[in-house]
Amino acid sequence: MNTPAPESVFIKPLEPGLYIVATPIGNLGDITMRGVDVLRRAQIIACEDTRVTGKLLKAIGAETRMQRYDDHATVETRQWLIEQSRQAPVALVSDAGTPLISDPGYRLVRAAREAGVNVAVVPGACAAIAGLTLSGLPNDRFLFAGFLPVKDKARADMLGSLDGVDATLIFYETGPRLVRSLSVMADIWPKREIAVARELTKLHEECRSGLAAELAEYYTAHPPKGEIVLLVGPPAEQVTAHDSDALLREALEEMSASKAAGTVARLTGMDRQTLYARAVELKSQ
Repeated sequence: MNTPAPESVFIKPLEPGLYIVATPIGNLGDITMRGVDVLRRAQIIACEDTRVTGKLLKAIGAETRMQRYDDHATVETRQWLIEQSRQAPVALVSDAGTPLISDPGYRLVRAAREAGVNVAVVPGACAAIAGLTLSGLPNDRFLFAGFLPVKDKARADMLGSLDGVDATLIFYETGPRLVRSLSVMADIWPKREIAVARELTKLHEECRSGLAAELAEYYTAHPPKGEIVLLVGPPAEQVTAHDSDALLREALEEMSASKAAGTVARLTGMDRQTLYARAVELKSQ
């Protein structure tokens, strides 16, 4: 981790300003070379939790001063950080992943830009994007909606408000609340494909896909821990009988009639039993 990288990777000298630095979401090896360089050379690191960031700094051999900056940070703390960034490089990090994605960092960045402070981004890991790429769901258009509300009615209202969005939906959720969220999704979107991505970049990384009711049943029996990326596939387009036959034929090349029917049902929202009967017909031809 301490091996120097080519000098061309770095900005020399590191000018005063606010540097938005992405940190690993699990695997420390995912910190970028530029991210390591900025964290080592910054004068101050604004972070959510000094204990969490302290572990990362120890791993990369950095001894930079840390300043706690979270949801409870005062206006005075924010203004102090802006004044510091006028004179020296200040890094902004979150506990994991890219700052400003479901964390309070946007207030500091907004205030810095309004104050005329130089703001630069050092990109890297993001749980939402990692989950999307791992899920295999359509990614040409997606909506990140952050953490789902804690209360049941607020959660149901939020999900219901997104019913007509023609895109893959991405949420953050916690292990203890996952089954409750999946149960609501089973009522709203019984036929849409759902993916649960957890332990991303870690030893036991998992991405499980299926219908919401199936996943709710699985995670009731296998309670998950930690934070989770919960994804919902876009609404299925209207599929004609001719289209479904083509999909079934393609699926039947690699799987049984039952599995082919299930696969096409998830893709199209069509009735599985109807598709199974047609798959049997096609297989016998």
